[in-house]
Amino acid sequence: MLTLEQVVTIQILHQQGKSIKAITRELGVSRNTVRKYLRQNTTPQYQRIQPRISILDPYKPYSLQRVNAAHPEWIPAVVLYQEILGLGYPGKIRILREYLATLKPVAKPEPIIRFETQPGQQMQVDFTTI
Repeated sequence: MLTLEQVVTIQILHQQGKSIKAITRELGVSRNTVRKYLRQNTTPQYQRIQPRISILDPYKPYSLQRVNAAHPEWIPAVVLYQEILGLGYPGKIRILREYLATLKPVAKPEPIIRFETQPGQQMQVDFTTI
């Protein structure tokens, strides 16, 4: 299946008077493909995909409440998984871990402070074993 951009390009090139063979050479697609999209004479309309409902959705408020209650500490996913299993959660721990990863704050790296010294003021050694 061609992208919407390629389909529009086929139609524009055909309106400019280019032959099917020239269009196939330019776009690198089959002549039958070009003919198919020229016969349709309309651009394809893509349907929006409805967001899927996760089996974790009914348990997200409880999970969020537990995570916020434990702040600044962090509740392990295994512990939270055992708790929501008791509430009737039918899913696996992987789904819960992916959800908890979105809630976990990202640790920022420590800034590196660079400084210059005069020659002979400081010595640095890189230790290695051979």
